[in-house]
Amino acid sequence: MEDRVALIGIILESEDSIDKVNSLLSEYRKHIIGRMGIPYDKKELNIISVVLDAPQDAISALSGKLGALKGVSTKTIYRTIERRDY
Repeated sequence: MEDRVALIGIILESEDSIDKVNSLLSEYRKHIIGRMGIPYDKKELNIISVVLDAPQDAISALSGKLGALKGVSTKTIYRTIERRDY
C-alpha cells in the first residue's frame, strides 16, 4: 500500500486523555513528520496538529483510536492525489 501524506487535527477537551493521546502519538512516531500543540487556556482546550506520511490504514487507525478517547475530537485531511490520463 502506498504511503499518503495527511494532517490529523485534534481538539482535546479532557485532561484525562492527555497521556493516552501522547502514548498513541508515540506509538505512531515513525510515521509522524511533525506535530504542533497549542494550549488554549481561555477555552480550556488543547489543539494539536499532526502531519504524517504513512499507509492509509495506519492513518485511519491512529485517527480512530484518538477519536475514541474521552474528550477528544479528530478530523483527518489527505493530500489530493492527482490522476493523470495517459
